[in-house]
Amino acid sequence: MDTNLLNNYVLKAIDAYPYELEETVENLNYALSYESNNAYALYLMGQLQAEQLGDYEKAKHYFAEALANKMDFHKVYDKYILVLIWNDDYQEAQNLIDFALTVKGIDKGLIWYYQGMLLEYQTVYKKAIKALKTAKAFGYNRDFISHIDNEISRIKDKIKPKKKKASKKKKSKKDKKKKKKK
Repeated sequence: MDTNLLNNYVLKAIDAYPYELEETVENLNYALSYESNNAYALYLMGQLQAEQLGDYEKAKHYFAEALANKMDFHKVYDKYILVLIWNDDYQEAQNLIDFALTVKGIDKGLIWYYQGMLLEYQTVYKKAIKALKTAKAFGYNRDFISHIDNEISRIKDKIKPKKKKASKKKKSKKDKKKKKKK
């Protein structure tokens, strides 16, 4: 197959996504019919399935195929992790995060961010904050670091109400004891 023609279809699909979905799908189908294991076409098809159609099982399939064909394709990891989290496949997401952190050249800050997100979904807030602090350490721009700071603050706010409620209960018990003494 002429790789120029394949690349043209993939590039047309990239250009059309997400604004011209019909054109995107058409070009991806042409690209995948020429080369069924083209990592970029599989990645984009997975992204389309997840973000536009909400079919996480199909998206997982396409992302897995993309990684099977090109393990160092960095773009796939963060989208695949996110789909696994959205689909409540937490153990799979954890396994992928663990593997992604070993891939050379990957954005470790972003992967640690998704680790924090996964832990938050599992309501393990203190570990989520720790993961986000690690993501911040790997941050390479101010916007990312600022976003991480906001996420940490938001998660801390989730923890605080539990402590306040507990302290109110203690106060009310103390008040009751004082009232009984009077």
